[in-house]
Amino acid sequence: MKNKKGLLAALAALLILGGCGQNTQAPQTTDQNDAGTPPPEKQTIILATTTSTQDSGLLDVLLPEFTQETNIEVKTIAVGTGKAIQMGVDGEADVLLVHDTASELKFMEEGNGVERNQVMYNDFILVGPKSDPAGIAASFGSDAAGALGKIAETASPFVSRADDSGTHKKELKLWGDLAHEGDWYIEAGAGMGDVLKMADEKQAYTLSDRATYLSMQDDLDLEIVCEGDQNMFNQYGVMTVDPKKNDQINYDGAKAFYDWMISDATQSRIAEFGKDTYGQSLFTPNAKG
Repeated sequence: MKNKKGLLAALAALLILGGCGQNTQAPQTTDQNDAGTPPPEKQTIILATTTSTQDSGLLDVLLPEFTQETNIEVKTIAVGTGKAIQMGVDGEADVLLVHDTASELKFMEEGNGVERNQVMYNDFILVGPKSDPAGIAASFGSDAAGALGKIAETASPFVSRADDSGTHKKELKLWGDLAHEGDWYIEAGAGMGDVLKMADEKQAYTLSDRATYLSMQDDLDLEIVCEGDQNMFNQYGVMTVDPKKNDQINYDGAKAFYDWMISDATQSRIAEFGKDTYGQSLFTPNAKG
């Protein structure tokens, strides 16, 4: 009897120990079971672009959508086209969005970029005081060279970007051989928004891209005095920077932005930008030619 009781006690002890052994393994957590694939790590790219894409409000609409769709954050540096392209040459940007086709082609020909494509266009306009002291609207409504000649002849104040931007490059082409020196010719060395404000303060003429002017017109005492000249066409292009320049260039992120800008979905976004506010699109997409 004693042996039976001892055997039963031993069996009970083993069962208790076995139960304790099962409980020593920690149960799997919900996180371990349901974690799934972690989201991709957020990247950052540097976009060097012209001030008109910034001042018009276009980037405020596009860039958050790009980041949401790709998890790539965009650090924007808005300068004149000349400076933006130089940043690409120096390897200080990953991707460029600019508007001077000749400079863009030179950038690519010299081996600074990998891809280039046109994105959108609008046009340049000549704006000035509503009093129009040079009488441009009545006589030179669609003749940019004639309008500038009249401004020079009457020494009417004119504010130039004077910053090697795409707008400044276009202005110089429009002046051609026309003399444009004197106190009336004011070199601002500033972006489009600041130049429009300066022209407004001085009641002067200036050359502007249409998008920036329309986005600011309610705060300006300036009106369009010359438009429609075929020489005032304003094409924008996107280019990726050659990653061989240095190991800091995020080419994959730049290529993602490049592809996104010329995609059908983004082109449709660009086509709609401005219609609800101004009754017209501020840019016309043309990535597909």
